[in-house]
Amino acid sequence: MFKEAALTEFFANSSVREDGLVVSTVNGVTVEISEEVFAAMFELPVEGLTDLSEVPKNLVFDARSLFSVSKEQVSISCLKKAMKIQYRLLHDILAKTIYVKAGSFDSVTRDRFMLMTAITFDVKINLSSLLFGVLREMVTPGSRQAKGYAIQICVLLRNVPGLELGESKAFPIHRVLNEKTVHRYVVINDKLGGEEVVDAP
Repeated sequence: MFKEAALTEFFANSSVREDGLVVSTVNGVTVEISEEVFAAMFELPVEGLTDLSEVPKNLVFDARSLFSVSKEQVSISCLKKAMKIQYRLLHDILAKTIYVKAGSFDSVTRDRFMLMTAITFDVKINLSSLLFGVLREMVTPGSRQAKGYAIQICVLLRNVPGLELGESKAFPIHRVLNEKTVHRYVVINDKLGGEEVVDAP
């Protein structure tokens, strides 16, 4: 369940304060979200790299071959179809859930490639810093960052003393992953790269 009206008001009134806090007002109540509160609420890792450009270069080099659907290395900014299907799927999961990308996912950005590399090679990333940075972008006026983290923001708002959130709505069913949507997604992405699917003997 999520509180659509409260969420809309949160984004309409939100900004980033000079001290880095995300602030807003919802139903006349001031809401302040710090990175520490955000991390604690969702039990996010606070250790590891805070700058994705610090992912070791040798791992990035290896990932460029590992991710590639051909014998050629992919660029760290490439088209998704240049990657093997499992990395295309990882890319899209990160694009949608972490970076809240709207629209087409055909292009792989440098940041997403670096995060994919970190995940693949088990490099610790400070997810608290990464996700809170995305949230700050969401609430920065004039930012092109899509709005998201609906459920997470509603959880945070539910814990604000004295804040009445109003009516709950069911999360839109078309935004919930199920076996059918995952299968469709895999089929579409498999066709995208023109990879031949061969049954195991």
